[in-house]
Amino acid sequence: MSGSQQLVLAEGAGGAEKVYIEDVFSTWLYTGNGSTQTITNGIDLSTKGGLVWGKDRINAGTSHILIDTNRWSAGANALLYSDLTNSQQGYTQAITAFSTTGFTLGNGVGVGGNNASGTNYVSWTFRKQAKFFDVVTYTGNGSASRAISHNLGSAPGFIIVKCLSDGFNWLAYHRSTGATKGANFNGTGVFVTSSTFWNDTEPTSTNFTVGNSTQVNNNGSTYVAYLFAHDAGGFGLTGTDNVISCGSFTTDGSGNASVTLGYEPQWVMWKMSSLNGTGWWMFDTMRGMTVEGQNDALLQANSSGAEIFNSDYASPNATGFTVSGVNGSQTFIYIAIRRGPMKTPTTGTSVFLPKAYTGAGFSLNKLTGASFSPDTFWPIPRPGGVATARYDKLRGTRVFLYGAPSGAAVSAEETDTSGGDGLGYQVESFNNDGVSVNRSNSQTNQLNIAYIGYMFGRAPGFFDVVCYSGTSGTRTVTHNLGVVPELMIFKSRTTSAGWPVYVASLGNNKGIELNTTGASYTTSDWNNTTPTSTVFTLAAGGGSTNDSGVNYVAYLFASCPGVSKVGSYTGTGALQTINCGFTGGARFVLIKRTDSTGDWFVYDSARGITSGNDPYLLLNSTAAEDTGTNYVDTTSVGFQVTAAAPAGLNANGGTYIYLAIA
Repeated sequence: MSGSQQLVLAEGAGGAEKVYIEDVFSTWLYTGNGSTQTITNGIDLSTKGGLVWGKDRINAGTSHILIDTNRWSAGANALLYSDLTNSQQGYTQAITAFSTTGFTLGNGVGVGGNNASGTNYVSWTFRKQAKFFDVVTYTGNGSASRAISHNLGSAPGFIIVKCLSDGFNWLAYHRSTGATKGANFNGTGVFVTSSTFWNDTEPTSTNFTVGNSTQVNNNGSTYVAYLFAHDAGGFGLTGTDNVISCGSFTTDGSGNASVTLGYEPQWVMWKMSSLNGTGWWMFDTMRGMTVEGQNDALLQANSSGAEIFNSDYASPNATGFTVSGVNGSQTFIYIAIRRGPMKTPTTGTSVFLPKAYTGAGFSLNKLTGASFSPDTFWPIPRPGGVATARYDKLRGTRVFLYGAPSGAAVSAEETDTSGGDGLGYQVESFNNDGVSVNRSNSQTNQLNIAYIGYMFGRAPGFFDVVCYSGTSGTRTVTHNLGVVPELMIFKSRTTSAGWPVYVASLGNNKGIELNTTGASYTTSDWNNTTPTSTVFTLAAGGGSTNDSGVNYVAYLFASCPGVSKVGSYTGTGALQTINCGFTGGARFVLIKRTDSTGDWFVYDSARGITSGNDPYLLLNSTAAEDTGTNYVDTTSVGFQVTAAAPAGLNANGGTYIYLAIA
């Protein structure tokens, strides 16, 4: 496909194919097996082309490995190392094949290895796509002014060039420092001025210009250039959404800054441009780029060092990211990539998994089976008796909130300090296909204990997670649900408080609590204002959702056709069908009575929703799973509540709210 064809598709003109960030970029975590391994990240590399960039996360002295489809050929992999000056290296087992859904790794041992047994790796995949990313190879001619064509379809915001045939430094261009300057991508130096780099000529939507520096244009030498777009649109349903930005920020005297992108990022790389001595820092949400106060996983593109996890540097939010604790009063350049998915889901299995599992004690327990990377994990011990814990990727795996019982549920966010003994953390990681739990902990992984773990994926129209700080003044908080939230669950992270819940059917002046059996109550928490597709409103005076200086998390759900339904019904005391618009029945049902007291009943297909007895748990209680009742059944359009159901589910004239997921 030519660059011009890609551009038309990306713009979505005339009913053409729409392009989303999940089509062109992926962060993939995997453990090497020393044999062969297929990475299925959904990125079409075999027909579209692109770059695979990988790093051993745990072993120092292992280089970043870059392989692109322009240079790769079967049996003669061409490796580049972003932290070294080496020319490209041949290694036949790094990547043995590209496919329409990812790539295949070889045995991955020795020099250039990226699949050594037992080693943890990260892989970032950039697909060629107009207004996002391009790969260009060329041969230098030594000219002081050489124009190189590209198919990015917009002016590049960031370019890195490496000589393939000689051991020259990598050279980087960034739009914020301009075409008069360049910096070594494999080093820690500042951007320096030289017309031999880019001939003092800014790149355009069709070409970039190089001077006669050996780093970019030595006569007879071969080169590769990686081009990254900047705020060029081209994505999403309308074809106008930005997915990549290249900008700059200046820190205050304490080393803090705030960057507005217009979207929430999943990947950020930055470099201090005003002072020598700092490298190219890389963060992503899969390895751990979390909200304020939680440590982030740091790698440096110019270093072979292992991943560092000891400081809170980059914190994503709904419209950008904040920077903390870096060099004060300095200027930095950055490259940021939008969080996905951007596409509205069409199946429940693409965003939700109820996982029944058995605790493995002090052994790592990988809970797989999700066709998405979970953003929230709610494990519940089925025998009951202990407080339940709730985790999400945005807050990070090292902290959790208690969900039940009532006493524990009001406590502030807890920090998991158990991993200091080297035996792992309660939740070890969020993975591309599930969650890993560890150590013998009663909330998540006690030996031989049965659990149900609910995994939710953030997606437009279905579910979103927002972290924010209270102000005590009437204010709005931005979210990325993309539609009006119908169910919003709030929790203070820093103070003792309950779990207030907004439900659309109750109105904007009512609330209910997730951690109690209480009926709905009148509240001004939402400022008597219905949320919109972009913001929710909080009242002045604090309350339970907006105290000054208090940190909160909010979970937002909506009705997504064929995927989820937030609704209400009136009890009849007789069998009744709740039509959710599904075709294959509900796999998850949460019900709460609102006109009177009642528990938060939860059912799921992993434990069984059948025409016979159906196990249920209570989100507001540590009671053991009840397996001897037939209160809720599944039906193709949603679910049924039976005549045997108690007042908490189907009292004649009672009112109920529910969340169902297909």
